Amino acid sequence: MVEISYRPDPARLTSDYLQQTRRKRVYSTILLVFFVALMAAGFQTAQGRNAGGFLSGLHRLDDFPLEVFSEAWRNRGNLPGLFAKFLPSLIETLNIAAAATILGALLGAPLAILSTHGLARWPLLVPLFRRCADVMRAVPEIVIALVLIFILGSGPVPAVIAIAFHTAGALGKLFSETAENADLKPVEGLASTGASWGQQIWLGILPQVAPNWLSYGLMRFEINVRASAILGFVGSGGIGYDLKLAMQWGGGRYDQVVAIFLLLFLAIVAIDQASSYARNRLVKGR
Repeated sequence: MVEISYRPDPARLTSDYLQQTRRKRVYSTILLVFFVALMAAGFQTAQGRNAGGFLSGLHRLDDFPLEVFSEAWRNRGNLPGLFAKFLPSLIETLNIAAAATILGALLGAPLAILSTHGLARWPLLVPLFRRCADVMRAVPEIVIALVLIFILGSGPVPAVIAIAFHTAGALGKLFSETAENADLKPVEGLASTGASWGQQIWLGILPQVAPNWLSYGLMRFEINVRASAILGFVGSGGIGYDLKLAMQWGGGRYDQVVAIFLLLFLAIVAIDQASSYARNRLVKGR
């Protein structure tokens, strides 16, 4: 038998490569033009609906920050006392974020398993559980909080429920993607010994996904700290409510604004560093 070796034509390869390169450049140019046109149209729409002109008022962009920091600098001696004053509110904000993260993770974990192909208890209902997670992620926390404040009144409880609801949808999606990449051999081995579905998940899947799930939970806790501070603006308690009261034009309390921002900044930096260290220990082992 005679073997026929095929040698590609270098000229044809070069031509195909140049053709693909030109095609990518054309697509990139089209996308860039579309993006620029979309941005220009959006700016014109916002400019037309704005009470004043954006460009005409651009020179006043730094008026408010300068007023805040200049007044805070004059009253810088008050900052240590203000730190102590707003520390309980910061602790309340952290408690709201922690409680919401735990509740969201406890709800997101079963939602993730039930919406994962190959692991779901009821495979036909996987699309339903996935759509439920999509709805929970799509509704902003502030919308849920406003509805709950109308029903329950102002306080930390509406903030915890609102953030936990959104967190469950977000973590359900992240947990499900991690579970889909898990090795199913331990599950098959447990199933062959007669283990129940719950035992298969508990012993075969959770040990594999636990480090990544904890990592995602810590990352979500950082996000929820910011969310709980924002919800304070609508009366959900915490340091955000104090920030709302302090950020008033001409109120003479801009030193309080700076103190609150510094407390939030230091807290978020500390949480970020601790979470990064914990994630590296859990995922990478160092």
